[in-house]
Amino acid sequence: MSERIMSGARTVVARALPGPWGRAVVLREGLAALLVGLVSGGLGAVGPAGPVPFAVIGLGAAVLFLLRRGLPGLALVGAAIGGGTLGSWLPLLMITSWSAGRRITRARDAVAVFLGSFVLMTAVSLLTDLDEMPLPALLGVGVGGFLLLAVLPAVFGRYRAQRRTLLIALQERNDQLLRERAMIARQARLRERHRIAQDMHDSLGHQLALISVHTGALEVDRTLTEGQREAVTVLRQAAVGAMRELRGVVGLLRDESTGDPQEAGGVGEIERLTGASRAAGTEVTLTRTGEVRELTPATGHAAYRIVQEALTNAHKHAPGAPIGVALRYEPDALLVEVVNGAGTPTTAAAVSGGQGLTGLRERTRLLGGMLHAGPAPDGGYRLAGVLPYDGSGSPVTDDDPDLPAAPAERLPKRRPALGCAVVVAGVLLSVLGLLLWGGVKFFESLDRATLPDTRFESFRIGQAETEIRDQLPPGSNLMTSSYRDAGPAAPAGTACAWFMSDHQPDQLASTKVSRLCFRDGVLVEKVHYRADD
Repeated sequence: MSERIMSGARTVVARALPGPWGRAVVLREGLAALLVGLVSGGLGAVGPAGPVPFAVIGLGAAVLFLLRRGLPGLALVGAAIGGGTLGSWLPLLMITSWSAGRRITRARDAVAVFLGSFVLMTAVSLLTDLDEMPLPALLGVGVGGFLLLAVLPAVFGRYRAQRRTLLIALQERNDQLLRERAMIARQARLRERHRIAQDMHDSLGHQLALISVHTGALEVDRTLTEGQREAVTVLRQAAVGAMRELRGVVGLLRDESTGDPQEAGGVGEIERLTGASRAAGTEVTLTRTGEVRELTPATGHAAYRIVQEALTNAHKHAPGAPIGVALRYEPDALLVEVVNGAGTPTTAAAVSGGQGLTGLRERTRLLGGMLHAGPAPDGGYRLAGVLPYDGSGSPVTDDDPDLPAAPAERLPKRRPALGCAVVVAGVLLSVLGLLLWGGVKFFESLDRATLPDTRFESFRIGQAETEIRDQLPPGSNLMTSSYRDAGPAAPAGTACAWFMSDHQPDQLASTKVSRLCFRDGVLVEKVHYRADD
């Protein structure tokens, strides 16, 4: 039973004081609650009230301030009840109204909470101020004050909350659109890679297989000389190597996330490339300098392609020239350099597609590197590439031409700024109307409480009360209540009426008051006196 009670208590506390309560939040909320309590208690206990009202008022304000996050409706109702009789709680009313406007999301609940707060605040004001202020004036002041101190902060709080929610939703939608665009672009690239891989497998694979079969048959032909047989063997090995590379490239195209650098052609395969060139009768040297680093499959494959393209161009354009291949492991990048000397001029036209160097430049650019190709000082040719170790391909960006166009943004149908502006305009117009109405009522009360001096002088001691009452204005307790105890003591057993004179002194801090006292149905005293405001 005790465990159930403890569990329920923890649930109530978690609901009233929602977390998380980190050190910064505890410090911020504690200092703010202390400040609100001190201000509310200090302003509410002005005068001879003593320390007990100060502590009660301040503690109540601090508690309601802390409850504004978990129980915004309850905090607003409590602040409204206190604000109806304590002027020191009006700042707390504004704070709780702001919090309620932010946290009460359902319109029906918000209307019910604010309407109930207004009714309770007005009822408390009527019970405490009815003797000093007429009912219409009290209602007008209550409506105007509640609109300014409660509704207006709530509207601003609701606007801020809706704007934040809208911005978060737009950010999440934008992130989702970017992810979807990246996914669509990746799928489009994968489909194109699969298509290219299939075409390469079906066309080049077939041709290379035929070359391998025919060269294998020539190897066992007894009519060939030993030199011819060695040349055929080199051709067959080249065809087999080309088929192995083709399988690696096809596999890499089919799955861009995986790929064996040995199968797709990596740094480890450069030794085989140079060996094949030596077997063909070309002088090729391979040197490695620096600390060997592990490369990504894309970087290793790019290095392999640079060496392969350079060796192919050297064999075509400078047959018989010596070739130097260098792999230099620099601190931040791999330098691949191939230099061939000037070869023997040939009259045979070399077969060239003209796209090798273009493809290499694009490959190195996507890896974040660069490629240099040009004549060497000794008349030969130099091809060099710089490949960063962390090169992993170009990321998908918003300006990627492969990406589909983003859909046109639709403006949200709900516009919180417009709705809040309408409510604020309505509140301000209502307050302006109440101020005008209050001004009219004030002058009406002033007229009701003013007795002309000529009429006051016309009254005679001993004149019947009914006759005098018929000539008196209705009077106003609001305008004369503070002046009743300022003049001379009224005769015992009399009923008096107080009015303001229509001829007031020049001093702004003084008011001329007219008093008529009746006993047994006749006028027994009439007196003028000045009351200091």
